Amino acid sequence: MLSLMSEPTESRRERARRRAGEFPPAPEPLPRPVLDSHTHLDITVSEAGVPGGGPADDPVGTAIALATKVGVDRLVQVGVDVASSQWGADTAERYPAVLATVALHPNEAPRLTDLDEALRQIESLAARDRVRGIGETGMDFFRTGDEGRAAQEQSFRAHIAIAKRYGKALVIHDRDAHADVLRILDDEGAPDRVVLHCFSGDADFARECVRRGYLLSFAGTVTFGSATALREAAALTPVDQILVETDAPYLTPTPYRGRPNASYLIPLTVRALAATTGSDLDELCAAISATGDSAFGPW
Repeated sequence: MLSLMSEPTESRRERARRRAGEFPPAPEPLPRPVLDSHTHLDITVSEAGVPGGGPADDPVGTAIALATKVGVDRLVQVGVDVASSQWGADTAERYPAVLATVALHPNEAPRLTDLDEALRQIESLAARDRVRGIGETGMDFFRTGDEGRAAQEQSFRAHIAIAKRYGKALVIHDRDAHADVLRILDDEGAPDRVVLHCFSGDADFARECVRRGYLLSFAGTVTFGSATALREAAALTPVDQILVETDAPYLTPTPYRGRPNASYLIPLTVRALAATTGSDLDELCAAISATGDSAFGPW
């Protein structure tokens, strides 16, 4: 059975009841395999159930099998606190299709009574071979007020240092904090591989990230009708700096927005990116796959 990262809050229980059994149908398979560069298998199962309604005794295996059928053969399981990071590192050692990242989410840092101890635990996990990224870390000014920004910045700087010490990709959560994320990366010196998870900036911010050599990971938000600025950002991003993700169980692509997300829905986002960038679908899949291997190493 899956060991969940934490007991859901009441609001998460409510979402779980609302979403249970509502996973969308599987899309048409991709012509070449790609990866889901950012997913939360633990949260998906705890909030939404098992993708595809498979057996509950192996929800991770079921999610992997469903994704593989549509051409999504590799998953990056992302940590947001010590418990989920530990779970992800252990899961990556059990399933060859899964790699892990470990971190304290920026909204987690201000809530911790001992941030330094939590960072020490994250660093101990960073040394494991199947842990290939440090994240999601970064800055989030949407939910955290001014009083929490100092802890977020301290945590972000510490994660950058961990990524550099262990030669791991840095996976960044950036919400309403574009200028500060770039400022801190410039101050600290960015690791060799930087991934902007669920890229949410406009064309100007995308140009700055591309110029610095960062990878832009696009989620289902790029399919939303209101996301014109995001599609403009995607259109100017070189295909060898593009990744694709679910951020499951969130950000389900159109036409299933509001229903739970999972890795098997990646083809919807990839096809939207192909249309946005004017890329051949087969060539885009090949580029995303190669960039994933470059960012996270061989599975």
